[in-house]
Amino acid sequence: MNSDERIRVAILDDHELILDGISSWIDSHAPEFEIVLRARSWIELVTSDDFPTPLVLMDYQLADSVSIEARIRTCRAAGARVVVVSALDSRESRQRALDAGAAAFVSKTLPVAVLVDEARAVMDLPSNGSIAVGEQRPSPAETSAPRRPADPRLSASEEHALRLYVQGHSTVAVARAMGVSFETAKTYLRRVREKYARVGRPASRKAELMRRAAEDGYLE
Repeated sequence: MNSDERIRVAILDDHELILDGISSWIDSHAPEFEIVLRARSWIELVTSDDFPTPLVLMDYQLADSVSIEARIRTCRAAGARVVVVSALDSRESRQRALDAGAAAFVSKTLPVAVLVDEARAVMDLPSNGSIAVGEQRPSPAETSAPRRPADPRLSASEEHALRLYVQGHSTVAVARAMGVSFETAKTYLRRVREKYARVGRPASRKAELMRRAAEDGYLE
């Protein structure tokens, strides 16, 4: 199978054994998928050059302080479909993940083959794993910022708008949460992008803006 026909996948799990197990099984048995990103923390995922990917396999429970809802909404806002994998298979955890926008929820007690079948269904692939005709792939994210990124010096309102926006809220929802007009919220976000651009850290696309927010601690 040609590499450009494969669906790019990111795996987020803070257990190396889980990362190895899922990655190895997919490499051996699911040629329609390509693991391009293995992350052990939320920040490692969203700051990677390979993020966003069309599909993210995400552990429900992480040591990170970012909630499962915020993680799912952020991935969905970047254009990724999310399959949540969890050792905590309760009605509440499953409902939280699905309500936040996860496409599927799979218990870790099940074989990896079940997880991959769910991933195929989420990506509209037949169960035999062949790639659907005309499947589109998003382009990779832009290159990462320097190790010591320049401070854009955001105002309190601009920072508040940024935090809401990169968590998956629309501009309308940002305005509502901040108690300001749509045009005001839109202006805050425009100024954020302009300030990042002025310090040499472009953030014209939403995926780039999420990376800048993660680099500066706004997603923690």
